[in-house]
Amino acid sequence: MWGAAYMWGAASIRDMQKICRARLFVGTRQTLVLGQLEMGTQPLLPPGLRHVAIIMDGNGRWAQQKGLPRLEGHRKGAHSVREVVRAARRLGLSALTLYAFSEQNWERPLEEVQGLMQLLHDYVIEERTEILENGIRLQAIGNISRLPAYVLAPLSSLIAESAHNQDMVLSLALSYGGQESLADAMKKLAHEVAQRSLDPAQISEEALSARLKTAGLPKVDLMIRTSGEQRTSNFLLWESTHARFYATPVLWPDFGKDDLLMALSAYHSDDPSAAADPDSAKPGSPDV
Repeated sequence: MWGAAYMWGAASIRDMQKICRARLFVGTRQTLVLGQLEMGTQPLLPPGLRHVAIIMDGNGRWAQQKGLPRLEGHRKGAHSVREVVRAARRLGLSALTLYAFSEQNWERPLEEVQGLMQLLHDYVIEERTEILENGIRLQAIGNISRLPAYVLAPLSSLIAESAHNQDMVLSLALSYGGQESLADAMKKLAHEVAQRSLDPAQISEEALSARLKTAGLPKVDLMIRTSGEQRTSNFLLWESTHARFYATPVLWPDFGKDDLLMALSAYHSDDPSAAADPDSAKPGSPDV
């Protein structure tokens, strides 16, 4: 009995040592990348990391905790969008997709929806120069025909103006739903079959992917969700099939460059034990 207890204790100590080394690795790498960003040099992204998707959650809770109207949380969240987009571009990400407004969000109180639309309009207007001058190609995925005209007009204009930029693709998921997106792609396939322009035998994963609004983007490598929730919430269901999931308790209005780097570092280390002992990594193991 005492021998078994001793062995369990020794194993636990070894596990804790691995976790501590992993955390030191993550923290050291984050500090290094921060320094590179501050010096204006191009940091190295973790191998294989091209596309990051973020579920920006927690604006309402942030405002509630501070005794403020929900719209103030959304307004502060817009500042986080600016900081994260800027950091992603400087880090050299190929694609960044932000879950800005879901199909279900239309069911929120009218005042809140109108406030969100105004913030989206302001973002597109205010960030136009930075997007164009930094080689960012803007696109919108989702049922954007539902957006009010005063939002859709400048958004469409900036999408067209930035179409030839190649340094990073910024996708805003607006009036978006993953299931709805898949249904639309399937309708396109069905229509093509009915028109005899597509042989049913040609329907494949690639054929479906090509008919999604995200066609041409790399598959999602890392999905981040703020506010501590661990749900995908109907976001990029097809595109994130093999993505690693990173949940952070940080509410979106408090999420910034440092938090993004922590998520990227966690992606690089895979999990605490794998970071300290690469041979122990298990392909396909969950990351949350």
